[in-house]
Amino acid sequence: MLNVSRPWSIAIALLCLSLSYSAARGQALPETALQHQLSRVDLGVTAVGQITGDVAGTEQRSQTPITLKASTTVGFLATLRYVKSPLVGFEANYMQARYTENFSNIAGGVQTKASEYSLGYVVHTPSSYFGFKPFAAVGAGTTAFRPTAGGGQGLSAQARMTYYYNVGLDDDALFSKHFGVRVHLRQAFYKAPDFGQNYLTIQKRTSTLEPGIGFYLRF
Repeated sequence: MLNVSRPWSIAIALLCLSLSYSAARGQALPETALQHQLSRVDLGVTAVGQITGDVAGTEQRSQTPITLKASTTVGFLATLRYVKSPLVGFEANYMQARYTENFSNIAGGVQTKASEYSLGYVVHTPSSYFGFKPFAAVGAGTTAFRPTAGGGQGLSAQARMTYYYNVGLDDDALFSKHFGVRVHLRQAFYKAPDFGQNYLTIQKRTSTLEPGIGFYLRF
């Protein structure tokens, strides 16, 4: 029979208790249903270029040729995503930019603040490549064109139906599992604004190319 002195028995008991306590502390607490759902959510903010194609047409009433050229600028895009699986994801977008709509028949153009509100479907690849995970998204919404108080020529605000696609890369926990870098190339399609004025109406569609880079936070 093994004979262990009292001090050694106490030491061994304390060691066992210490190891048990350390193991219990090292064990992760069970993930709650809310935490599980939040882990699927991320919020992204990117700086986006605004490169809009020129359009030309004829004003129907007087048959006057009109050319519309929007100035190139930089705005921002905020995107809230819920990604259930690589092939099932949803996003809500808000984008804002300010530029000038240069109509050939208006001196000085129309200074405009454009705001996009849209919803979309997003997919990711199951695996990462060189530390980045590709994604693609398509969606639709509306863009509100609001002439500014100072340079908007006194014109009224107008909303246009907008469709978009977006392709890009998310870094796959390069810095942290809660923070990442996002780059993308987006394009939005809509009818050229006329601010409800007959003398600006040409009934032509245009598109804005929107390259972007920014970051996202994962909950």
